[in-house]
Amino acid sequence: MYKSILIPTDGSELAAKAVQHGMAFAKEIGAKITILTVTMPFHVFTLDPQIVEDTVDQYKKRVQADTAKLFGTVAKAANAAGVACETVQVEHEHPYRAIIDTAKSRGCDLIVMASHGRRGVSAIVLGSETIKVLTHTKIPVLVHR
Repeated sequence: MYKSILIPTDGSELAAKAVQHGMAFAKEIGAKITILTVTMPFHVFTLDPQIVEDTVDQYKKRVQADTAKLFGTVAKAANAAGVACETVQVEHEHPYRAIIDTAKSRGCDLIVMASHGRRGVSAIVLGSETIKVLTHTKIPVLVHR
């Protein structure tokens, strides 16, 4: 059925659950997984408190360290589960676009990702990368809640 599954993660608790679910599913069906994390480019003008406090070099070092830690944890879990796993980090202004582009370029036939966890008006107003992926891709998406 599915041979290559893309699992995007931002390192959040909800995304970690989607990673676990996607990994278990991949093991069940004998698929390989690609774990993706998308980072935002450094902006001089931003409201993100972590970027405001950083220089470009500090930001890049922090992102690299965070990504290495995240990928280390995921790779260890995949190895323990016996699931073939690749990791990809992409810098992109629009995470949903990076998710779709990576799925296409890596030949993934399924995307497994977390919902944002919001409901009602806040989900509509604030939007969601998951909703954007769902509405802009032709690749099947399994949403973990």
